[in-house]
Amino acid sequence: MQSVIKGLLQKNSSKIVMLVMDGLGGLPYRGPDGPFTGKTELEAAQAPNMDKLSSVSACGMHIPVGAGITPGSGPGHLGLFGYDPLKWEIGRGVLEAVGLGLDVKKTDVAIRCNYATIESNVITDRRAGRPSTDKMRKVTERLQKEIQDIDGVRFIFGPGMEHRFAVVMRFPDAVPPEAAMVNDSDPQMEGKAPLPLIPKHPKAEKTAAVASKFINKVEEILRDEHPQNYALVRGFSTHPRMPSFLEAYGLRALAIASYPMYRGLARLIGMEAPDFEGSFEEEIEYMKDNWSSYDFFFIHFKKTDSFGEDGNFAEKARKIEEADKALPSILALKPDALIITGDHSTPAVMKGHSWHPVPVMLHAPYVLGGVTESFSERQCLKGELGIIPSTALMPLALANTGRLKKFGS
Repeated sequence: MQSVIKGLLQKNSSKIVMLVMDGLGGLPYRGPDGPFTGKTELEAAQAPNMDKLSSVSACGMHIPVGAGITPGSGPGHLGLFGYDPLKWEIGRGVLEAVGLGLDVKKTDVAIRCNYATIESNVITDRRAGRPSTDKMRKVTERLQKEIQDIDGVRFIFGPGMEHRFAVVMRFPDAVPPEAAMVNDSDPQMEGKAPLPLIPKHPKAEKTAAVASKFINKVEEILRDEHPQNYALVRGFSTHPRMPSFLEAYGLRALAIASYPMYRGLARLIGMEAPDFEGSFEEEIEYMKDNWSSYDFFFIHFKKTDSFGEDGNFAEKARKIEEADKALPSILALKPDALIITGDHSTPAVMKGHSWHPVPVMLHAPYVLGGVTESFSERQCLKGELGIIPSTALMPLALANTGRLKKFGS
């Protein structure tokens, strides 16, 4: 679809805002009888601004990857930006590294890392007790000083939040995608030994060998740093080969996100994504301050997903209410098209991402509207958009802002 759209693009001064409430979609609460029973998080939330806006918007549901496929955050956002996640798969290592401000080149393999606690070669805590970000930043700086090169491969560290950090392995020459075909060392549970790194392709043999030496060096350096005395590695990946957002849609784009991974994804497709830290209200203020410089604005709201994964139904609903209160500030900017949705569903009853379609509303001048009474899963199923792939949202936004010419004669 991107190749078709590229030939139809036309410029104008319109503005498009995409508000992504991470993990927005939910399922009915099945707890004891009470005000939440039988309602989804969206239905339970008191969100009058979204409800009112939905009645004059085009609503529907979108599927991030495919029916029954549970998406990660990377594929979920790629689909929202119009990139087929089945075609353009980006590894989590690259997302994490770029989000932390590391420059990932075509010579690099990027890895996500967790500080962990290990005793007698058994992992006792995969997150090292969730240490403070400031403390672990100092530990990461120490590793950077002591591990700079292994077998001709340069190591570049990026400290993250709490127990997380990223590493870029920089090889002397460009590496193929197959160089990242190495398994994770994280067994995904305590009480087990770390998994040995095994190359899944001949071109990944050096990656696995050097990364194994890296893990051993980290363990040696951190031997007396209990509880953060080990590092688990996962998400080996290389720089993707994909068109930029500007090339694909002719839009100058600004991404405003406080979590590194989402900034990382935005940067990979050519969006400007500053190292922003602040509240949702501050994100909107930042957008306002930069309104004249960009055509497309991606605003990320994280906590709906966080409380969904915690299984905290009430807090996820409350976060929806928090976002709803800030919606008038976005509308005051008078965007020509406003999309409100999530990158995937994270029902609190499931405590994780799910395959369920995600509610979406598109507020723009040329929609039917008048179909839904509120913004929720059940109401969106009645909407004019129906159930569509996530990749359809960008073409719809472009069409509704007059940025697409007619196809054919």
